[in-house]
Amino acid sequence: MVIATSEKERLKNMKHTIINEKLRNIAIIAHVDHGKTTLVDLMFRQSGMFRDNEDIAERVMDRLDLERERGITIAAKNCSVKWNNVKINILDTPGHADFGGEVERALMMVDGAILLVDASEGPLPQTRFVLRKALEGGKKIIVVINKIDRKDARPAEVLDEIYDLFIDLDANEEQIGFPVLYAIAKEGIAKRSLDEKSEDLRPLFETIIEVISGPQYHPQEPFQMLVADLDYSDYLGRLAIGKVFNGSVRSNESLVCIRDGGSIMPLKVTKLQVYEGLKIKEINRAEPGDIIILAGIEDVHIGDTICTKEKPKPLKRVAVDEPTISMLFTINTSPLSGREGKLVQANKIRERLVKETMRNVALQVEEAPDGDSFMVKGRGEFQMAILIETMRREGYELGVGRPKVIYKKESGKILEPIEHLFIDCDENFIGIVTEKLSKRKGRMINLVNHGTGRVRVEFGIPSRGLIGYRSEFLTDTKGTGIMNSYLEGYEEYRGDFPSRVTGSLVSDRAGEAVSYALYNLEPRGTMFIKPGDSVYEGMIVGEHNRGQDLNVNPCKMKKLTNMRAAGKDDGTVLTPVIPLTLEKAIEFIKEDEQVEVTPLSIRLRKLILSTIVRLTNKPEKIPVQGQ
Repeated sequence: MVIATSEKERLKNMKHTIINEKLRNIAIIAHVDHGKTTLVDLMFRQSGMFRDNEDIAERVMDRLDLERERGITIAAKNCSVKWNNVKINILDTPGHADFGGEVERALMMVDGAILLVDASEGPLPQTRFVLRKALEGGKKIIVVINKIDRKDARPAEVLDEIYDLFIDLDANEEQIGFPVLYAIAKEGIAKRSLDEKSEDLRPLFETIIEVISGPQYHPQEPFQMLVADLDYSDYLGRLAIGKVFNGSVRSNESLVCIRDGGSIMPLKVTKLQVYEGLKIKEINRAEPGDIIILAGIEDVHIGDTICTKEKPKPLKRVAVDEPTISMLFTINTSPLSGREGKLVQANKIRERLVKETMRNVALQVEEAPDGDSFMVKGRGEFQMAILIETMRREGYELGVGRPKVIYKKESGKILEPIEHLFIDCDENFIGIVTEKLSKRKGRMINLVNHGTGRVRVEFGIPSRGLIGYRSEFLTDTKGTGIMNSYLEGYEEYRGDFPSRVTGSLVSDRAGEAVSYALYNLEPRGTMFIKPGDSVYEGMIVGEHNRGQDLNVNPCKMKKLTNMRAAGKDDGTVLTPVIPLTLEKAIEFIKEDEQVEVTPLSIRLRKLILSTIVRLTNKPEKIPVQGQ
């Protein structure tokens, strides 16, 4: 359970508890593309945080390039607005279960949450995951049904689905009695009923002030702050971000940091800051309940408690769900290593991964004995893909292996993670989807047909069954299917199944791909490269139509004779190559393959590059990927 819950319950049971009525700390929970970031945009504009003539970009909370490109929230972020002299700290939480660590540390800083649900789609899987965490933390929930202006909006039915969801998640009576608002976020309108006339978000602000309690604290307790996030400034160094649970703190005050294990480290606050709008403002004194940023702490980790040295009293550390997926990160050992990236050394990759674990409590990193590879454990392959994409944009070159699930052993039995999978697709595709998932040990749990031509199906399926399935699913549903899942728990191992039925087309030499060779290889399968691309021995240049691997020569030139001009075949028309995305590459590779990631390229390769060694099956050294 999250620290905010236990601490809040403890304070409730103590006498003389005080509520800071000048503050409200809330999180916003929503599935991807349900309008969360748009709603925050309009809350900023209508609360007067921006000047009338200020130039403001859309989706101001999507600060990372990847967030703007993909239209999703990856990292939990803090901001604040003011309404009737009450400061409302808003935490924008990710809507994807793979970023659950971000969700857990964000929820421990708030006292309530806004659940934003699409009026047509209703509550979806990722909404369920984050909402469950909020309810377990005892948070007060405000439900906002958004996009009521959609032609296919069904707010009454969606509200019933939300009630069912709360009951299914074991919400208590107080939590089920949530207030409901209806909104059109893109127009900045919220209202308490569908018939009510409204022109702004005033009903939402008023409901937040009325329903969400201010932070509670005990006046006799010493200063206590739980570190929930970390940042870095070139001028101030390491920054610790967290909520003040009790007491107050001043700039330049001497404090202590209580680490994991109970060790105490002295520190001095060099700068004290709070969030004001999207910006950070320096202050001299912080009050209980506020979310603050402390500078002057060099060695601090998420979950540490910062308190007074006279009365050091630790808070319970944040607890996160265990990782379910592992991936092997290695240095780039291909013949093209070092040509496109500036950070290729093992120690650079190690430093970057360790830095990531400091900011993301859901990630774990273990170094292999050889010193050149690292086992990274996290929540899902999407979380891993985002980390890898971020690293390649920072100039790193590395190799990554196929994702593997992390098994458990209990009473001599092997247990594996099971996902609750939601499929939304056209009813014409339900047959092929069910067939493919059943081969991957999936079991149908529920099927709902609203009579609109689309059906919603639920499966229980091993996490390993979803690795590599997303691209296949999009192909089977002609790009119209929607697939979401969350971790449901662990079950006994369901048995083996083939991960990929096709083989790989592997280059047997180094050189440059030419049109003539690729044209003649096209009947063999789907190509990943185009003429002019550099290739090397052991590089995967395409997907073979058959189940086994095939060694090919993508550099073969057409022999010329005195009867044929050199430029006669320049007009060879090749099938256009769809560029490999990182997610597709990770899903495609098998156990003996690897993705080579550089700032400019994504290539596939065999772990053992030598064709002779692979054919004779007598490798000098086979790289091992651990569980």
